[in-house]
Amino acid sequence: MNFIVWLIVGGLIGWVASMIMRTNAEQGMFLNIVVGIIGAALGGWLISPLLGIPSMSSGNFSLGALLVALLGSVILLAIVNLFRRGRVR
Repeated sequence: MNFIVWLIVGGLIGWVASMIMRTNAEQGMFLNIVVGIIGAALGGWLISPLLGIPSMSSGNFSLGALLVALLGSVILLAIVNLFRRGRVR
């Protein structure tokens, strides 16, 4: 059941991050899920220790953890855009 929750939340977080970064037309559902999950891991690794908010990977499912995952996904998309286009967008 936890795997299904990760897929659903990862897809939603990836979709919102792609809308923020204006890459929604370039991505499908699979890439939204991948961006959401990797972005949540990136946010949990980089942002959670700075802000003191537990990440979703530690079993904490809260609004703060969702915002950290979203911020991590936006950072991931900015890095991908920087390498693909030479600018963040």
